[in-house]
Amino acid sequence: QLFGKIADLLNEARKFVVKSVNQAIVLTYFEIGRLIVEDEQQGKERAEYGKSILKELSQKLSEEFGKGYSVYNLERMRNFYLVFKTRIDENEKSASLMRKSKEQKSASLMRKMESPFNLSWTHYLLLIKIEKEEERNFYEIEAINNNWSVRELGRQYDSSLYERLVLSRDK
Repeated sequence: QLFGKIADLLNEARKFVVKSVNQAIVLTYFEIGRLIVEDEQQGKERAEYGKSILKELSQKLSEEFGKGYSVYNLERMRNFYLVFKTRIDENEKSASLMRKSKEQKSASLMRKMESPFNLSWTHYLLLIKIEKEEERNFYEIEAINNNWSVRELGRQYDSSLYERLVLSRDK
């Protein structure tokens, strides 16, 4: 019995650590995307010079932090921010976390705000490919509520679960 209780406790701690790490990664990538859009592009969705900036940024980040900061990955972080930016704005307003400086905003987001992202980065890479916001939200909620793996999320999307449910309601 003692072993079972300790094993349960350790398993719960592992799950908590994995969830915390995933949330930190997703929030960090969201913030990187925000910084690229707001600082490098002056808030525009696309900048004519964006590729050269991303190439230089990729090189510097890769030198300092290792793999994972290719131009392609930075573009995905930027896209992630563009797709989900309203969620952070809504959470900040409701939590009264608005700050005057961008540095405070970024730091407060990481420290004080409960993450609005409850899935892994890989889940969000699949979700940002879904153009319709309502459909994307549906798959995100279902993945969270049903504890879907990335593979299961992809399978459900590929099987058009959302469209089938919408059609069944229209009858």
